Amino acid sequence: MILFAIAVWPGPLSVPHQGQETVRVKDSAQFSSALRKAKPGTTVLLEPGRYEGGVYAENVHGAEGRAVTVRAADPADPPRISGGTGGIHLSKVSYIEVRDLVVEGASHNGINIDDGGDIGRPSHHVVIRNVRVSDLPKGNHDGIKLSGVDDFLVTGCSVARWGGSGIDMVGCHRGVIEGGTFSDGGDSGVQAKGGSSDIVVRTCRFVDAGQRAVNIGGSTGLDYFRPPLSLVPEGRRYESKDVTVEGCTFSGSLSPIAFVGADGAVVKFNTFYRPGRWVVRILQETSTPDFVPCRNGVFEDNLVVFSSSAWSAGGFNVGPGTDALSFAFRRNHWYCFDDPSQSPPRLPVAESGGVIGKDPGLVDPARGDFGVKAGRDPVPAGAHAFRRREGG
Repeated sequence: MILFAIAVWPGPLSVPHQGQETVRVKDSAQFSSALRKAKPGTTVLLEPGRYEGGVYAENVHGAEGRAVTVRAADPADPPRISGGTGGIHLSKVSYIEVRDLVVEGASHNGINIDDGGDIGRPSHHVVIRNVRVSDLPKGNHDGIKLSGVDDFLVTGCSVARWGGSGIDMVGCHRGVIEGGTFSDGGDSGVQAKGGSSDIVVRTCRFVDAGQRAVNIGGSTGLDYFRPPLSLVPEGRRYESKDVTVEGCTFSGSLSPIAFVGADGAVVKFNTFYRPGRWVVRILQETSTPDFVPCRNGVFEDNLVVFSSSAWSAGGFNVGPGTDALSFAFRRNHWYCFDDPSQSPPRLPVAESGGVIGKDPGLVDPARGDFGVKAGRDPVPAGAHAFRRREGG
């Protein structure tokens, strides 16, 4: 039996395939046909080459232990799904895995997986593994778009040069995004909004990944929340809840972390290098009175290395309508590398156990090496500390 205890998922999901049927395809028409006909246990193998984007299928369902798998016939020479309005769009699906593909140059979203607008009946048990998505236009165009998807894993993927979000989640629950790389982004790297909950973003690398590298919450049209707001009591509504960001590295972005209409989130053991203006924003963009104020965030055991010339308001931006006093700050390490006297942050509440102004001795962060120099005692905060804790 496959158990989806997402919040404590120990590693990448491995889905066995019993009674497997293998279908090899060589062009987009064959690909679409194979998807539509797939049964539990079917594997669709894409031969190397270029496939026209715009592949669409709905009501594709595997079963527990017999997922439908879409993957490269040769992972060393992955097929390229190029162009089209959207690269791959899967609607109303379950127990499906997509892996080892390249999706590029779509005019809307790269990969789109949704519930077909049937709010209350999510797509579920979805895995996206080792997929590369890139080169989407500016505007609301996402690398990977998940709307109404529960019990999912996105692992080892990379997204580059997108317009909206690298990964955009609307009303998604019990998901893990791990080991990904997000670079040269648009608005945000990873975004969880529209009632999303129980999401973990782990061991990812963000390099200039949009204005907000991880947007915990956001602003969603009221008709698009999952579950529907009519099922959520007034005063308990939120954009996101119980989101964890851990063991990640961030380089650049106007604000690497934004809590936006979030009801509880933990950001821990991450390394932040040279944020563009703030390291954290606390905002309320969905401001109707039946929503909770942004509250109960935790920021702990993080390493923040910044420049005095790109550091505004002590590194924190707190907007109106939030409950910033409910946030907690613990054991973070703050270092202004060009003027250590400017290292103290300006937090909305007092921090417990913070370290201020001590050089952490990173090897070469300007080139993306966030390890600790030989002979230096590593500071007990940041992504390298997370790796030590996890045995990596």
